[in-house]
Amino acid sequence: MSVFNLITQNENLDNKIVAGLERLSQVFKVLLWEKAKEHSLSPIQIQLLIFIHNHTQEKSTVSYLAKEFNVTKPTISDAVRILEAKNMIEKSIDLNDSRSYTILLTQFGKRIVLETEDFPSPVTKIISQTSESDKEIIWKSISDLIIGLNKSQIVDIQRTCYNCKFYSQVGSEHFCDLLVMKLEDRDIRIDCPEFHDKSMAY
Repeated sequence: MSVFNLITQNENLDNKIVAGLERLSQVFKVLLWEKAKEHSLSPIQIQLLIFIHNHTQEKSTVSYLAKEFNVTKPTISDAVRILEAKNMIEKSIDLNDSRSYTILLTQFGKRIVLETEDFPSPVTKIISQTSESDKEIIWKSISDLIIGLNKSQIVDIQRTCYNCKFYSQVGSEHFCDLLVMKLEDRDIRIDCPEFHDKSMAY
């Protein structure tokens, strides 16, 4: 029966957790929409600006962004067209293929990022007041859930330690061979700048 059925929801902890996560997803949508309206942008346009600002240029292509945000290439292309018209981004054309390009932020685009990337701050504030031990439990649960969704092919791109060629495990202990360090649960990343997909050859 549906997790939204109040009888089964309140009688089953699994259903309560799923319903709670759904409620949290609504919170992020509301916070993002508030920022979007302030700047006459759509949520996906703000998400693109923030992502491009915080990731390498090779990840700033239409194809990669479509996979990252689980939308179609035409949806990304439309957002790019609007952001370019608003002078927030510019295209860097591939010299070997004029149809291919990466996306760069303009100075105006960078300014908009600074004004919008704090949209989750109400959530951050509440979490900052939580004990360190509770934070570690929450983070372990979240990271395990994301990994499970990735393995189930519900979540596509994941630049997490477990999918990285530098990750290794000996018994119950986890290691990063790039940083040459043991990884505690709190050290596991879901978006690592040094990530290299272990399923690909480099």
